Amino acid sequence: MNWRMIHVCIRVMDLEKSERFYKEAFGFRVARKRDFPEGGFTLSYLVDPSESFELELTYNYDQQQPYVIGNGYSHLAVSVEDLEASHRRHQELGLNPTPLKGLKGTASYYFVSDPDGYRIEVVRMR
Repeated sequence: MNWRMIHVCIRVMDLEKSERFYKEAFGFRVARKRDFPEGGFTLSYLVDPSESFELELTYNYDQQQPYVIGNGYSHLAVSVEDLEASHRRHQELGLNPTPLKGLKGTASYYFVSDPDGYRIEVVRMR
């Protein structure tokens, strides 16, 4: 048998704001959207530019308080060829990326957070 990861799901407070963040910050696009009024939620599936990965955003109509991310969640990760240009772009968008970091002295990653506080690691493509 072959298994393939198809998506990861996160819950968001403001669907349009989150869709805009992932579009502007990482070039994702909404591939499909399904509204379930009887269940009180909307699902928005965003795909990365290569269309090899989906991010499912779940918006629950009645959620009043921000979601508690907890200490079990760490981060999503994306890769990019020009890490420095990506970092500058995220600074220009006002996304407050962390400083460039590296485990062996060479800058190889940084983090940015989405509107709900989910962290995304941006890694230099190898």
